[in-house]
Amino acid sequence: MSERETEADSDGGAEGGRGIDGESETDGDLPDRVRRAFADHGSFEPAGDGVWTAETTPFDAEVRAEPAADGRVRFAVTVRVPTLSATAADEVADVVEEGWIETFELRVVDVGGVTRGDREFDPTVEVGDDEIEIGFELTDINERRGVDDSGALIDFVEGTYVQGVIPGYEYAEPLDALLSAARQQGNSGGF
Repeated sequence: MSERETEADSDGGAEGGRGIDGESETDGDLPDRVRRAFADHGSFEPAGDGVWTAETTPFDAEVRAEPAADGRVRFAVTVRVPTLSATAADEVADVVEEGWIETFELRVVDVGGVTRGDREFDPTVEVGDDEIEIGFELTDINERRGVDDSGALIDFVEGTYVQGVIPGYEYAEPLDALLSAARQQGNSGGF
């Protein structure tokens, strides 16, 4: 199989049969190879049937994995971040909040080059009263690359969020801790 074929995304639904490693993938069963990939990654904890939560971000982030066609695995990544006004200790003017949300949305959907696989994404961004939910989907035959890419998308959302913070406000958790860590890392001069 060519490299392009192994990296190509597939929109097929769950199909019966056996995966590439001979594990059963019928009736929505997730192959053990996927569970091992999440366990070996070190950034995720199991949170239910086919769901893992990210432990390396203070935001609510999860990955749902399910079998797809031809031994592939579909990964649905969801990250929920607070709106600026939900984490600011000071009142944020509506016009500032609206501009911040618009800018954050433009930045977070520009996700090219973040993942190992050659992928194109059509992210979803849903804005609620105090929360913004960002969703990505990817399908891969290589479960380790899929888990790595899922983690990279979560890191991308966190980094995009922190980069877009407006100075001059006092922020509460989790943003306060993220900004403090970023300042400490910046002051150390190391990468």
